[in-house]
Amino acid sequence: MEEVRIALRNVGKIKPDSIEDYIAAGGYEALKKARTLDRGKLIRTIEETSRLRGRGGAAFSTGKKWSSAYASKEESKYLVCNADEGEPGTYKDRVILEGDPHTVIEGLLIGAYAIGAKECFLYVRGEYEKSIKLLRRAVKQAEEKGLTGEVSIKVVSGAGAYICGEGTAIVNSLEGLRGEPRLKPPSMAVRGLNQKPTVVNNVETFALIPEIVNKGAGWFGAIGAEKFPGTKLMCLSGDVVNKVCVEVPTNATLQDVVEGFGGGVVNGKKLKAIQLGGSSCGFVTPDQLDTPIDFDSIGSIGASLGSGAVYVIDESRNLVDILWEIAKFFRHESCGKCTPCREGTMRVEELLEKLAKGEGSQADIELIRTLADYMQKSCFCPLGQSATTAFLSAWKLFPEDFAAKLRKEA
Repeated sequence: MEEVRIALRNVGKIKPDSIEDYIAAGGYEALKKARTLDRGKLIRTIEETSRLRGRGGAAFSTGKKWSSAYASKEESKYLVCNADEGEPGTYKDRVILEGDPHTVIEGLLIGAYAIGAKECFLYVRGEYEKSIKLLRRAVKQAEEKGLTGEVSIKVVSGAGAYICGEGTAIVNSLEGLRGEPRLKPPSMAVRGLNQKPTVVNNVETFALIPEIVNKGAGWFGAIGAEKFPGTKLMCLSGDVVNKVCVEVPTNATLQDVVEGFGGGVVNGKKLKAIQLGGSSCGFVTPDQLDTPIDFDSIGSIGASLGSGAVYVIDESRNLVDILWEIAKFFRHESCGKCTPCREGTMRVEELLEKLAKGEGSQADIELIRTLADYMQKSCFCPLGQSATTAFLSAWKLFPEDFAAKLRKEA
């Protein structure tokens, strides 16, 4: 199987800091075309014909989000690009932003026209200094050429908080508040930034929009899987030969990604597991490699497409060691808003440290399982609710790894 580059169509072919290169490659033609269309018709085309679903963890219909905001009678509306990429093993947004920032800006401007927003924000992970610099330059270039019209675009640097990858936490941060999630409902399409209708889409989603408008929603809808059409960016890392970001049609299989593009496991070792979607997701096993990478197929095997991270793990690894590292991450990134997450992530990390060092017992494993149950049911947001997903998945699939780490009784 070969790559099908839509979001990455210009990466490596143009200078990312040159609007002239982007325009020469057909850039901003989609924006001009979109502005001649009826807004409602444009949104229906995105929703019903292209069937574009967000390229984030929830895979929510892009058109439905836009439709909700468009229908609002409020004069002030906002559109936000979520570029706060903080999921371990995920770097697809950085590849797009550092290779073709104008495609994201064009997608953002099309979205702003569709919903009637006059203010847009690009909320970028603070560590992505190069991306921020390129985006600010690109926005200035677009403004100088009169492409932004009456729309204001601001590039905002995050402050290193993983929680701000969640939409309502981004909105809090943009308002100058602590980066913490908000209670829903109401949805942000009703009351978001400054209590006005707000739509948040991610980088990959916006990067697809110009080509959908240019080539037609039907063209996009015919690529890949029927219920999750188009392409998906996958980020390979871990014990894999080629650590690359690839864009493949959504009917590609995990085997196509890991063996075809990744080159298989390093040093001729056997594949043990893949953590698919990021640290908040579970594991898949070698016998599931024939699963297509569309959202629904991946969900049918109890896994999650998530952010598109593909963490390859070879046979020499004990998953308890990996789980300890994941637990450290979630303990550090918990915003502390709710007690189950603040205290739960701390206790899970402590217990997994004991197990990883060979000092734990079966009782410690049972306690983690109990904590996981409480956290899934009572944490305020998906961070805490999914902080133990990897543990529960590993315990189910690889109990022998836990047995090998139990404290040896004298």
